[in-house]
Amino acid sequence: MSLDRLSEALVQERLGALPEWALGAGRLKRELSFRDFNSAFAFMTAVALKAEKLDHHPDWTNVYNRVTIELWTHDAGGLTEKDFELARFVDVASQRFR
Repeated sequence: MSLDRLSEALVQERLGALPEWALGAGRLKRELSFRDFNSAFAFMTAVALKAEKLDHHPDWTNVYNRVTIELWTHDAGGLTEKDFELARFVDVASQRFR
């Protein structure tokens, strides 16, 4: 998968398919809430395994049942296809643990 930085037009096009995500400071951002800490942690574990396979790791925080995620590709200085691939995975995985 290419690590080329996406144009603003492509970012906006891809963002249209991710209604739960926001764009801010050149990053994809999403906050998720789960039933409890265990559900949030299970979700984070699933995302961590996928991130490791992609060699693309999120910036995130966890406070009890809330997880905040920011995605961007440091090496490209912006958003790439990897960010959107991981965002799509986050959307699917989050449904399994809510």
